[in-house]
Amino acid sequence: MLVGALVTFLVVILVLYLINMLPMDGRAKQIARVIVIIIGVVSLLKYLTVF
Repeated sequence: MLVGALVTFLVVILVLYLINMLPMDGRAKQIARVIVIIIGVVSLLKYLTVF
């Protein structure tokens, strides 16, 4: 359970880093970051059996 949550956290951090490296305008990056963070939080909550 803890390993899955840690892997999910690391994947979210990696995806956020890759989004930051993309040549997009600031608004699109911000929207992409918010979407990734929301998906990451929902996934972490699933690992913690909240849902």
